[in-house]
Amino acid sequence: MASLAAMLTSLTLLAGCRTTDERKPDERIELLVSAAVSLQRSMDRIGEAFEQAHPDIRITMNYGSSGALRQQIAEGAPADLFISADTVQMDRLADDGLIARQAVLLGNRLTVVVPADRSDNLPETLEDLAAGEYRAVAIGDPDTVPAGAYAAEALRHAGLLETLEPKLVYGKDVRQVLTYVESGNADAGFVYRTDALLSGAAREAFTLPDDLHAPIRYPAGIVKATAHPEAAARFFAFLTGDAARRIFEADGFVFLYSPDGESS
Repeated sequence: MASLAAMLTSLTLLAGCRTTDERKPDERIELLVSAAVSLQRSMDRIGEAFEQAHPDIRITMNYGSSGALRQQIAEGAPADLFISADTVQMDRLADDGLIARQAVLLGNRLTVVVPADRSDNLPETLEDLAAGEYRAVAIGDPDTVPAGAYAAEALRHAGLLETLEPKLVYGKDVRQVLTYVESGNADAGFVYRTDALLSGAAREAFTLPDDLHAPIRYPAGIVKATAHPEAAARFFAFLTGDAARRIFEADGFVFLYSPDGESS
């Protein structure tokens, strides 16, 4: 009886020492990162680089529109980190107490693209999109796609939203907007400049003036409900470090992170 009691006591002490990030020696912690689809190229490479430096952690990416990802997290879907293409979606989660730590990570520009085989009469201003030759103009759904919200704000500021509204074709995310233009199903579309730089089937016509819309900011945050807070903090540190910075900047993003800008 005495030996059994001692064994039970030892097991209890061991159980009390476990943390949420503990695992069996042959197991890897898996972090689920919900990120705006415009970040896919960069985040795929950053995830691979992080795994090479941290072989005990596996990164799984969940890409989509920032609004859809925010809704998933708000409804209790698993996620360890969230990277949004605007501050609105992040702030909504933070206001609901669902984000443990966040900071602005990146900046971007909004641009108008046309099919790559279009070589003449390229639009140079938003007013040019009112011409009859631009029958379909692709835009992200402003309710859920930050790029669409920025575009709608710019059109409204320029006094063109009502004029162009009959032409607008809505995409579920910025990559779908780019696909509409690449496939010729839209004569022009609003995407981030980083997306335009990656496309071989669409070309940049012009970049919108920054004063037509709110600054494009990508905040990154750790989800409060993460089961792996220590591993999530390690990935957050990697995201805001020099290795990730080089990848983001090579893909055309503006790196904006500053420790002074963090909030929790």
